[in-house]
Amino acid sequence: MKTSYDIEIAGVKRSLPLFPIEGGLKIAAFILFGDVEVTEAAAAALLDRAPAHDVIFTAECKSLPLVYEMARQEGGSPYIVARKGPKVYMGEVVTTHVRSITTERDQVLCLGQADAAAMAGKRVLVVDDVISTGESLKALEDLVAAAGGVIAGKMAVLAEGDALNRDDIIVLGGLPLFNAEGEPINK
Repeated sequence: MKTSYDIEIAGVKRSLPLFPIEGGLKIAAFILFGDVEVTEAAAAALLDRAPAHDVIFTAECKSLPLVYEMARQEGGSPYIVARKGPKVYMGEVVTTHVRSITTERDQVLCLGQADAAAMAGKRVLVVDDVISTGESLKALEDLVAAAGGVIAGKMAVLAEGDALNRDDIIVLGGLPLFNAEGEPINK
């Protein structure tokens, strides 16, 4: 039984551990936290392919180092983070709900008043680490629309499963889903 999947991301090789999810499937866990080499390489590669934009937007948590690095490499471009819950300093909060395949329960994503105002009328580049079902991406798109922003593009380091067939996202590579034995079931 295979327990990992080897991949090259923006010229950097990694072995990703496989973890079970629902329905007897497994996914390869791509975690940017702590991996400076992949984060820097992926940020540069995504920026090479990014459409013109005014602000970068992501959801709190795993893609946060990526958008920070993209903004840094662009010379300090602004980025906005949809928070996983309202904070007292956010003022009027715009919310949406999302269920990700890597999370056991529904989540709330929130955009504060100041961030919504900073996004209004701007070209927004929506960025995630991995797009799989597209639920997180859709939630971010809903927040952009609610704030009056304009989607400039949608990007991720990797696409997984059915997202491999989407033509509305820019990705650096693909991840198959795996059966219980760790064999790829789509490529």
